[in-house]
Formats: sequence, structure tokens, C-alpha cells
Amino acid sequence: MGAVLLLSGCSEEGKRLAMPDPASAQGEHTLNLWQGAWIAALATGVIVWGLIFYAVIRFRRRSDDEIPVQTRYNLPLEIFYTIAPVVMVIVFFAHTVRTQNAVLEDDGTPDNIIEVTGQQWSWTFNYGLGEMDPAADDDRQDDEYPYQEYAYEGGTGSYIPELWLPVDKTTRFNLRSPDVIHDFGVPSFLLKMDVIPGRVNHYVITPTRTGTFKGKCYELCGVYHSRMLFTVKVVTQAEYDEHVAQLEAAGQTSEKPLIGGDEARTVDGLDEGSESGGTE
Repeated sequence: MGAVLLLSGCSEEGKRLAMPDPASAQGEHTLNLWQGAWIAALATGVIVWGLIFYAVIRFRRRSDDEIPVQTRYNLPLEIFYTIAPVVMVIVFFAHTVRTQNAVLEDDGTPDNIIEVTGQQWSWTFNYGLGEMDPAADDDRQDDEYPYQEYAYEGGTGSYIPELWLPVDKTTRFNLRSPDVIHDFGVPSFLLKMDVIPGRVNHYVITPTRTGTFKGKCYELCGVYHSRMLFTVKVVTQAEYDEHVAQLEAAGQTSEKPLIGGDEARTVDGLDEGSESGGTE
């Protein structure tokens, strides 16, 4: 058994500590944080175990008549085990915030913008046609979009939709829902985000290798939540353009992305004035 564990630790999966092999530039940051947390936890465990075994052996009772030294307190030791955990928490927190900022960084202009709609119980992907106007994406709550026309693909109860992405290109996902909270994520990208009615969440992904990956909804969104699956195909730019052209040729186009109508801009129970304060 020990030999199996040792050999598994030498494999690529063992080095990732059971984390999926990241297929995105953003996922590398998450993997580094995961590995660093495990290393720090293991180091802490080794120190604690070492001190326990040292105390058990060094201060064991050697005869039935022996009475150990009665120590009421040890001020330096108490200060240490009060400060050390606080320092550890601060270090973990700092690394977590730094990783979160790196993963969610979306200040530049992406190469591509895809409007994603999560609805009960599937996904709709809207691909832009023509030239992209990044400025139109500054206010994601208005009725202006970065493309003049869109090609779309939507899933049904009997069809799992496909999300196509160009490799080594940065794609921004604008996430909308017309009904309940969903969660859009791809395990191999090591990133997911809630899709909330009345709010347009967004993040960027830069796939680093071609291939086919699985995506899913991570939020329990109703009785058929388990059907909210999709397939991600990371391909070359030429293959991506060809796929979008095929959708256009099939007549799956619209002037504006399919986001679920006005319901995607509202939240049940909030009046019109309340919505504007919580959209971004």
C-alpha cells in the first residue's frame, strides 16, 4: 500500500494532488495555490507531529513514583502558539487574494466575447459575427452588444450543446440567467462562476491546449439540474471560424444574443429602481 502511494505521488496526477490538469492560463494560478496550500499544510503537520512524538518520548514517566515537573504556564510558548496561527492565516489569505485577482483579471480587451445564457435546464451560447466593438461591452446591463449580429447554439432536454473556443485566445464570458441562479464552469479550466438573474457576471478564459472538455452547472437549479451539461471544444482559430460560419449558414442567427428576453435583466421581487443598484 505504501509503495502504491509513493508511486502515485511520482505521477503527474500525484504532483497535482488530485487537481485536474489545467487547460487554461487562469487555471495554472489555481493549481499553484492548491499545491502551495498542501505543501504548507504538510509542513505544519510534520512540525506538530514531531513535537507530539518528542514530548511523548522525552517527557514520558520512567517510574511509577516519578512526578513530572508541574508547570502552570509558559509565557513564550503561549505567545508563539497564539501568534503563529494568526500569521499562517494571514499568509494563506494573502496568497488566496493574489490568486483570485490573477484569475479574475479582466482589464484588457479580449480576443472574443461570448454571451452565455443559463436557463432551466440547458445552455445557450451566442457567438459574435463580424467586427467586435469592445466599448459596447463596458455597460453589460444595457441593450448594446459588442457585435452587430450573433450566431447561436442552444441545448434542449435531449441535446447537450457544444461551446467552441479558439486555443490561445482570450474569451470573455458574459453570463446571464432569465430564471434562477445557475453556475457556469469547466473543471479543466479550474474556474466557475454563478449565473444570477438581473446581474451580468463575467470572466475571461485563455485555453492553452486543444481538446474536448466537459462543462456543467455547479448550482442546484431545479429538478432537472443534472441535465445542465455542455461540451467544450477547444480548436484552432480557423476551426472556430468555420464552426461559427456553419451556424450562420444553418440560419441560427439573430441581431442580438438570445439571453431570455427582459426576464434576464430583472430579479423577482425587486422593482426597477432596485435593479440598477446591483447589476455590476
